[in-house]
Amino acid sequence: MARSSWTVRLRFPLMLVGVFVILGVAQGTTAARQDDITWAVSAGFATAILAVVGYGLLSRWIERRRPTEVSVGGAVRWLIPGTVIGGGGFALVMLVIWQLGGWGTMTRGTWEGLAAMAGIMACVAVCEELLFRGVLLRIVAERFGGWVALLVSAPLFGVMHLINAGADPVGAIAITVTGGLLLGAAYLATRSLWLPIGIHFGLNAVQHAVFGVTTDADVLPDYSLYNTTLSGPELLTGGGNGPESSLVLILLLSVPTVALIWYAAATGRMRRVTAPSPQPVPARA
Repeated sequence: MARSSWTVRLRFPLMLVGVFVILGVAQGTTAARQDDITWAVSAGFATAILAVVGYGLLSRWIERRRPTEVSVGGAVRWLIPGTVIGGGGFALVMLVIWQLGGWGTMTRGTWEGLAAMAGIMACVAVCEELLFRGVLLRIVAERFGGWVALLVSAPLFGVMHLINAGADPVGAIAITVTGGLLLGAAYLATRSLWLPIGIHFGLNAVQHAVFGVTTDADVLPDYSLYNTTLSGPELLTGGGNGPESSLVLILLLSVPTVALIWYAAATGRMRRVTAPSPQPVPARA
């Protein structure tokens, strides 16, 4: 059955509103009792899964297609490599900062705290990727190509983080470069949301759940395996913005960013219609 004309014309705002609702419900549910460790773990991972299911249902209803960018096969293929890239990348950043004398103090947290923060970060990573890469970047790329989609979505991703108390323009610019471009390139290179979800989760989980590095903009509970403070030049430590604004992180993450953009361009995935080919959903009799 052909897509009705109204869904074709309005699919972007409808998908945007729908995913905003999913994001609000998911993050609101996780935050409702995030001071309860058991709740943070279970609600975080459960709402992440339900958010993906909700996105899939919206794609079928509004766009009349099978959302292959969140397929189970894609998760099997890309989620773990993405988590390794993101988590390993952030761990390497912390190692470099330590070697250059940028660590202040480090105290021990708990394994329960690590699990709780990992659940919260799973919800954050999934919801933000569904919104910025699943809706914004994907639909803009279909219409105008990958280059335009990156130029639109990456700055908006950085600006979005300004809503956090304590955030500043320097942090937003750094997130645009280290997050917006890298995560957008990860989607364009694979046409799967699972690689950017994995990278996003790995970065956030190692920062907050493992090292417990906080920033001036954090509104998160004090859950982590360790609690680490940084000291030294802002170019090294990122200052109040944390390692997300560190020159070390920007330089290190530029390597996979450039590699993914190069691969996407070399394989023709920066051209228009870069999203997975729509597969019509059979009409019911």
